[in-house]
Amino acid sequence: MSLLSRWEPEHPGFWAEEGSRRAWWTLAVTTFSLIASFATWFVFSAVAVRLPAIGFKFTTFQLFWLTAMPGLSGGSLRFIHTFLVPIYGTRLTVTTATFLKVVPMLWLGFAVQDPATPYQSFLIIAFLCGMGGGDFSSYMPSTSMFFPKRLQGTAMGIQAGVGNFGVSIVQFVTPWIIGFPLLAAFGGPQTFVKGTVSKAIWLQNAAFWYLPYLLLAGVLCGLVLRSLPGRKPSVGEMLRSMTDNKHAWFCVVTYVMTFGSFSGLSAAFPLMIKALYGNFPGAPDPLKYAFLGPLVGSSIRFLGGPLADRFGGSIWTQVSGLGLIAGCLALILGGYLTPTSLHQFTGFFWIMLWLFLMTGIGNFATFRQYPIIFAFNPRQGAQILGWTGAWAAYGPLIFSSLIGLSISATGSARAFFWGALAFYAVATAINFWYYTRIKGERYDFGTWRGTWWDKARETWPGA
Repeated sequence: MSLLSRWEPEHPGFWAEEGSRRAWWTLAVTTFSLIASFATWFVFSAVAVRLPAIGFKFTTFQLFWLTAMPGLSGGSLRFIHTFLVPIYGTRLTVTTATFLKVVPMLWLGFAVQDPATPYQSFLIIAFLCGMGGGDFSSYMPSTSMFFPKRLQGTAMGIQAGVGNFGVSIVQFVTPWIIGFPLLAAFGGPQTFVKGTVSKAIWLQNAAFWYLPYLLLAGVLCGLVLRSLPGRKPSVGEMLRSMTDNKHAWFCVVTYVMTFGSFSGLSAAFPLMIKALYGNFPGAPDPLKYAFLGPLVGSSIRFLGGPLADRFGGSIWTQVSGLGLIAGCLALILGGYLTPTSLHQFTGFFWIMLWLFLMTGIGNFATFRQYPIIFAFNPRQGAQILGWTGAWAAYGPLIFSSLIGLSISATGSARAFFWGALAFYAVATAINFWYYTRIKGERYDFGTWRGTWWDKARETWPGA
């Protein structure tokens, strides 16, 4: 039976007897599947940088668009996934979404083996890879409904943080796994040529090795997951609950700042290294460095959930915004986006890691913050997670396309990062005014309450 007869996570007795075990098992299985979702969503960030060296004649702008296209479809599909779990339930939605990702991985594995594969085919494959980004808006809202409010920051921090490791896995494993005939029956090697270096690689492995993982994850989801009881709202009702509320739109702005930046930088980082520093003698291999950015962002998201539960999400979102502004200024004013020598790469790399750290802080903060903003209606709060996630999933599209355009037009990404800085300033100001300042409309100071914060609100009525 896929539908649970009762679910009351806020009831202490129910949580102790049945709820806790079910919720944590659900978290474990869906997180295992979510890792593959992020990995398949970002597979082009690792594959695109290798295509020119094996015979594909694509321009820099075309390569950036291959990393942008999964963002276009991922964001669009998240809008659809926002409505699926309330209507069809966790089990059917997540299981189906997991199996569907087998399709683009199979197609990509065969496409990279033929240099005659047209660019349009790669665009379609990249679009289909966006399914791995789209289903995030089914995973997270479902998880939020399985847990009581006091544990939502921790649970969603674990799920999103561990799931985000899929991005690092792509960029870390790809250089290694394409170096030997893992699945020789599915195709022979390609000749990789870079300067005077020529060697055999099996780029298809970058896609094929996800197939057994996806099949296992799909079976586990079908066997373990269950759906929650309750009235099934109409699509129109859910849509109105999100579009008619100013706080829903403010959450969109701050989540584009946090997760939109994480996903966008993750997609664009390898090609940024190649485009900005790849023409210097002894240029770095992008995939030897790029995976560390998503790893930093994912790790702090995973570890920071309890901090958000304890101290509230809004203050950490504020830290994230200020840190992103500082990072953009350092990149621009330090000249790291217009390098004159390879020596500047070290500074560029560390500032990029700082940006990833700030996005990770914002990510664990917002997934505690949003359910609290909508605490009066937990189901609406769960839907808001999907709604904000849908907009933020356009991060790879926005970052990759605009960074690629900026580099192609001016030779630098300075114009893009000036624009990003301005957006971060607006988002940070909104977060401060409505959620962080003591008299904000819906402030959240976590479980550490009833102490000096509440006294301060009484002492400084005009704050």
